[in-house]
Amino acid sequence: MLVHSRKGKWAIWVLFLVFFLPLFALPLLVILTASFSSHWSGAFPSGFTAEHYSAATRGESLQALTTSLVTAVGASLLALTVGSWAALAAASLKRGGKRVLDALFMLPVAVPSVVVGLAVLVAFSKPPMILNGTRWIVILAHAILVTAFAHQSVSAAIVRLDPVYEQAAASLGARPSYVLWRVKLPLLLPSLNAAAGLCFALSMGELSATMMLYPPDWMPLPVRIYAATDRGSLFTGTAVAVVLMAATLLVLFAVSRVRTRASYR
Repeated sequence: MLVHSRKGKWAIWVLFLVFFLPLFALPLLVILTASFSSHWSGAFPSGFTAEHYSAATRGESLQALTTSLVTAVGASLLALTVGSWAALAAASLKRGGKRVLDALFMLPVAVPSVVVGLAVLVAFSKPPMILNGTRWIVILAHAILVTAFAHQSVSAAIVRLDPVYEQAAASLGARPSYVLWRVKLPLLLPSLNAAAGLCFALSMGELSATMMLYPPDWMPLPVRIYAATDRGSLFTGTAVAVVLMAATLLVLFAVSRVRTRASYR
């Protein structure tokens, strides 16, 4: 709802600051402050130091960051491929079939992620496909958890597509495969980029299912943060959390730039 009066705009800004600062900005600011602190003796951390980032950007933490990036990229690509293919296929189904397909893809989101982790662990711990103890089971679980968002994003974009472009290409003799690759997918590129960014961000922060599945040599960064804080290394954990946020935001910024350029094509 647009607010045109000056008093209304000021009221909206006041409400935004009242709710945004304590609920969103303040916790992040506390984490950022704690990552540069040496001790916490009062209501706020104190003692400036940058030593925590030395531990957060090398050794096991750096390896965990690499693991998270590889896992998020792999899960995002898999989710984007499966979700986009299913959305394109569902566009030709009747309303009942489309609802069933949407419900199947939304099922992993409707249940707790720890249940999804347990299901993946049970399903892939026996022949014919044993993934337990490998990195692939973590990537697969992340892909299952984020595919629903890719599917919904692309499905919504397909509904908004103007069929005139496809009809014009078909009337000129273009084959269905050519229409898909040269007409429909370029028009969907902004939505595909947005879905990829969302899947990447969700995968980078996934913890519950990962705790049940990760092998010792494939520890993502959220598990590293949990382990550090569980051992009492609060300040090191906050520094690693800031590194996780920075890496995620940098990738999302890059994806948004690609999305912006695609929107102007």
